[in-house]
Amino acid sequence: MEYDVIVVGAGPAGMLAAATAAQYGRQVLLLEHKERPGRKLGITGKGRCNLTNHAGMEQIIAAFPRGGRFLYSAVSRFTPEDVMNLFERLGVPLKTERGNRVFPQSDKARDVVDALVNYVKDSGVTLLCGAHVHRLLLKEGAVEGVECRTSQGEETFLAPNVLLAGGGISYPGTGSDGSCYILAKQAGHTLVPPVASLVPIVTVEDWPKQAQGLSLKNVALTVTDQTTGKKVFEKQGEMLFTHFGVSGPLVLSASVWMRPMEPERYALAIDLKPALTAEQLDARLVRDFSVQQNRDFCNSLEGLLPKKLIDPVVVLSGIPAHQKVNAITKSQRQELVQLLKHLSLTAKEFRPIAEAIVTGGGVSLKEVSPKTMESKIVRGLYFAGELLDVDGYTGGFHLQMVFSTGYAAGEAMGSWD
Repeated sequence: MEYDVIVVGAGPAGMLAAATAAQYGRQVLLLEHKERPGRKLGITGKGRCNLTNHAGMEQIIAAFPRGGRFLYSAVSRFTPEDVMNLFERLGVPLKTERGNRVFPQSDKARDVVDALVNYVKDSGVTLLCGAHVHRLLLKEGAVEGVECRTSQGEETFLAPNVLLAGGGISYPGTGSDGSCYILAKQAGHTLVPPVASLVPIVTVEDWPKQAQGLSLKNVALTVTDQTTGKKVFEKQGEMLFTHFGVSGPLVLSASVWMRPMEPERYALAIDLKPALTAEQLDARLVRDFSVQQNRDFCNSLEGLLPKKLIDPVVVLSGIPAHQKVNAITKSQRQELVQLLKHLSLTAKEFRPIAEAIVTGGGVSLKEVSPKTMESKIVRGLYFAGELLDVDGYTGGFHLQMVFSTGYAAGEAMGSWD
């Protein structure tokens, strides 16, 4: 069976690319090896789908420590405004929240998935689920099609343009199982070893377990590489304590910079009161202690800290829990200030890559055209989305990359001559 374009992987990049190519009048086949398309997209943003970030170009590019410059052309041609306009046109009303994060008004990722699937079908794309592509057909430096297993058995589909958009290896149950890495290697492409990115961090210290479930807002997180003494990440936002360590938006974004991950290489410092200088915080403690002089220290922090954090801070401070506040020395108080401004943790490891929001690593950007997403090695072969060696911060940036690269590939294949 012959087509103009074959797209492997019906995630957001693949669906947008397929529909875009079809808009040019191309005969497009979209192959998905799960039973339905868009499964990973359906769980993004805790089921709400943060589908882009309505930020300027400089901020978007800066959100990608690896691959930012590569993305400039694609994002310029399919911007956050273009993403927003597309989904509004497809019947998904949007809203913009703090940090320029864009969500469907319904807070349902399913609405975004359904809109994309309908867009694919309305564009005339042939969608085939349950198709496991296991081989690229290559001849004289060009792609000719794919071989795959379907419910009908072994099948061959031919096309002069093939896009690989099967994602990385995070959340493999949704379809991102790394199968497109194998196809890319068949074509002679270099793979940057896949690593977890946007992933929670397991800490050496076990006291976060006491604060499990506590979400902190408006704290500052600094990550230092202890082998070099250099700060690799510093930002303010939200984070979460868990039974294994820490998670939440700040931690996930920090993980992008923590490479290579090695036990005890990275030190985390949490400023619980970034709006206050050490001097201002000390003055706050003096005021708080003055009005509760006869209380035990462990009962004096309720107005300053969340309940779940009080016991760990008391232990870490070294001040006896039942020491009366009026007996706390200036030195003890100043050490407490330092603790609150530099609550320290040590990274032991990342959580398993299957739990990562995205995968770092992938097809080397040196071998892909940033304008068209076409392979520089094999004519007619394209890449888009998480399969590429690009990863960035949380907040809608990653999906913007996925949409922009998918659109670039779809446009290139659609206008191919």
